[in-house]
Amino acid sequence: MKKSFSLVVVLLLSGCLSHPPDQVKKLHYRCGTLPLTVLLDNGRQQINLILDGNPLTLKQQPAASGTRYANDQYVFWSKGDGAFIERNGKVIVDDCRLDKG
Repeated sequence: MKKSFSLVVVLLLSGCLSHPPDQVKKLHYRCGTLPLTVLLDNGRQQINLILDGNPLTLKQQPAASGTRYANDQYVFWSKGDGAFIERNGKVIVDDCRLDKG
């Protein structure tokens, strides 16, 4: 019993090592007719994107629903396959859909 439990623990841990939590994922959204690439960095709990030619880094914030990233001016909020962007409290992009292809 101890050997099989130890084997299960080792296998689970080896799976964790092969997928580090700080791996950066590239997510592709389509916002109307425009593409938006978001770099998701789980290790740093932040995203990076370029909006209107400006690079943005937004830190993850508490959210009642979905996932919210923000700085002092911008908010990127995603839930499921959808997302929207606010600037200074006003929605400026509200039709983003995650490309799964």
